[in-house]
Amino acid sequence: MTRIEKDSIGEKEVPKEAYYGIQTKRALENFPVSGLTESPELIYSYVTLKKACAKANVECGKLDEEKGKYIINACDEILTGDYEDHFVVDIYQAGAGTSFNMNVNEVIANKALELVGESKGDYDKINPNDHVNMSQSTNDTFPTASHIAIIESSENLLADLESLAEAFRSKGEEFIDVGKSGRTHLMDATPISLGDEFLAYASAIERAKERLKSSQQNLLELPLGGTATGRGANTPEGFRKKVIKELSDLLDRDFKHAKNSFELIHSRSQMADYSSSLKDLASEFIRIANDLRLLASGPRTGIAEIELPEVQPGSSIMPGKVNPVMAECLNMICFQIVGRDSAVTLANQAGQMEMNVMVPLLAYNIIDSIKILHNYLPVFEKRCIQGIKANEETCKKNLEMTPALATLLSTEIGYLKAAELAKEAMEKDMPIEDLARKKEVLPEEKLDEIFDQKKMINNKYRD
Repeated sequence: MTRIEKDSIGEKEVPKEAYYGIQTKRALENFPVSGLTESPELIYSYVTLKKACAKANVECGKLDEEKGKYIINACDEILTGDYEDHFVVDIYQAGAGTSFNMNVNEVIANKALELVGESKGDYDKINPNDHVNMSQSTNDTFPTASHIAIIESSENLLADLESLAEAFRSKGEEFIDVGKSGRTHLMDATPISLGDEFLAYASAIERAKERLKSSQQNLLELPLGGTATGRGANTPEGFRKKVIKELSDLLDRDFKHAKNSFELIHSRSQMADYSSSLKDLASEFIRIANDLRLLASGPRTGIAEIELPEVQPGSSIMPGKVNPVMAECLNMICFQIVGRDSAVTLANQAGQMEMNVMVPLLAYNIIDSIKILHNYLPVFEKRCIQGIKANEETCKKNLEMTPALATLLSTEIGYLKAAELAKEAMEKDMPIEDLARKKEVLPEEKLDEIFDQKKMINNKYRD
């Protein structure tokens, strides 16, 4: 069962019950690429934007009040989430996202027609271009909807990061009195507390979260109202101010119009900046995950200073083997995010003249990166971080046997003598403290003071 719709190119059959129309149908034929469609977050943001535009157009006297009412009601119906399967355009599509913008326009128009009592595709009364897309262009609406989707998605991610940082902080406090050898260049270094390692992870996550939050705030400045090239062609007087206010009211955000509307049509630097902050966050997680894998390596032939929770068997051939699978999964997620940032960087610099046509790629990569982190971080916190245990005996043994303890003697006996002592301790496979006492390099009370573990691992800069 089909209906016939007509556009500026010609006629085409469209499924009779579909809320999308002819331009979406053309996009389905032109871009059968990945099978991936736009995210619910972008759909929600775009439809909310269309609602704000309809309200502003009515206020400005450009859109008939009755038509505006049905368009707004249609948007409200779609925002319930029951129509997502009608947003069918592939994420790889026509430049700038015109195909998806028209997909949104058509679904809203046809839903509005249904509410009026008219047939789908009968666009004389409510038209996707003339009415739903009034005072708009793909060039200002797609980046605006992308900004909104990123901002809204970020809230969950920021909460995840705060919770995860707190989990690391809790472990840091639990392990604060567990002394161990530090490692620089992957070689033994001066003593530290296992707790300080975990507190440092918490601090790194918090710092990355603040960078992400700052990038999120930059997205509040919107190109909406600039239409095709930034000068606001086909918009009524006062439209930009009214539509930004409507959008702010609908989403309870302090959106701002572009300081320079031409720039925000040309450039996607705000989105690229957010992606860069995501990449920095991913880089921190990669480092932390790698540390956890190294610290847990073993159980007999590795470092084995911590134990990660056993969540599944680790091998199909080696009985009893358990792997750091949660950290490994986090690594893979973050490698993907780093790679996507490279694609975002290329797409951002690909803007030419008065616009950037690569916005769909930027939007998909950023929104999906937020999504996979949000899906996984709470699981990683619960099934990995919260269950970490310290192997205190191993930490103590490593601390006692590290030749790096010679550093604590160097201010008393000099660098060269301390180095000789470290070398001899290695050759004799004995603790440097025992060798120092045996050779009576310093009075006993001084050695007691130097090798007091609490003093060795005391962080003079700890809050």
